[in-house]
Amino acid sequence: MTSFLNVPFLPDPQYASFLADNVAALESIHFELPGNHGFDSRVRFDHAALESTLELLGTIMGPRRYVLLNSRFYSPALFTDSEALRALVEILDHCASRVGIDGIIYSDHYLLQLLADAAPDLVALLEAVPSVNTMLDSFARIEAQLGYIRETGFRRPAKIILDRSLNRDLDRLAAIGLQRDQELPQIGLELLANEGCLPFCPYKLSHDAYIAFSNLMGRDCTYHLNRELGCLRLVEQQPHRLLQSPFIRPEDTDLYLYHVESIKICGRTLGPEFLTRTVTAYIEHRWEGNLLELLDAMYHLSDRLYVDNRGLSFDFANILSMCAHQCDECGFCKELFETISRPLPLVLQDRRVAVD
Repeated sequence: MTSFLNVPFLPDPQYASFLADNVAALESIHFELPGNHGFDSRVRFDHAALESTLELLGTIMGPRRYVLLNSRFYSPALFTDSEALRALVEILDHCASRVGIDGIIYSDHYLLQLLADAAPDLVALLEAVPSVNTMLDSFARIEAQLGYIRETGFRRPAKIILDRSLNRDLDRLAAIGLQRDQELPQIGLELLANEGCLPFCPYKLSHDAYIAFSNLMGRDCTYHLNRELGCLRLVEQQPHRLLQSPFIRPEDTDLYLYHVESIKICGRTLGPEFLTRTVTAYIEHRWEGNLLELLDAMYHLSDRLYVDNRGLSFDFANILSMCAHQCDECGFCKELFETISRPLPLVLQDRRVAVD
């Protein structure tokens, strides 16, 4: 089996065992630092102890390992408090020596330069991989980012995670892949498969910033914000718009692997059950259930709405790649959605207390 998946790691023994059993399919794994004080781009506060995390990581042999330092921004204290910076450097160094990490995934270039100045010997051993949220959607952007990385002293990344918009523009994706083959053949390309957000989402940059704020405050406000004012509100009002999302179905991965080397899976905050189901579907290149059960941003709708993944044709990705974004005149997604979806009955949880 070809190693093609970049998957999240969680410090859950059963999930770690699942990844170890399927290691042949894993190109890389990415993980957050326990007790990270907002160092990654997801709101999480139930951090496992560092040593137990590294112990479980050590059971998964073969895939490249990347630490997530991909928050949109960090507390100014990190840039002025030498103790905080020293703690971050020490934990990265410990991870490198304990289990061997290949690099970091980042969004904030200030952080990259800060680490480079503080620990030049360490960063010379680590790749700096731009997050998908750096939105690298052209070869010119890729080359520029690589140049900025080179100036810091970090190692050049072994792969570039491309912007999610290219999932729905196969011609541009092919052009970038061809130019990469000619000029940077040693660097792999990667696409994010199952985020499930709106195309060119107008809330994206602000959403990333609010996630960073939530990490600093220790309180998650982003779900409520999105449901009341943002993209979740739009999708709940017009659910057919989820088909406009640039997701990659498990069945379509081979189409994309013609142009790129790896496919990234997201959904860390949804837990090991979600990730086990999703990773399995992409390994098998098949999912016969509710499409929403695989999509990170749309998962909250999966108990109310069933979207039959089997109802999407084999040429779904090719058809959507020709989209001109003239939705008011087109109607394709709305008509298709009506044929493959149905509401699910409301299920009330039984919260009665058993009495002997």
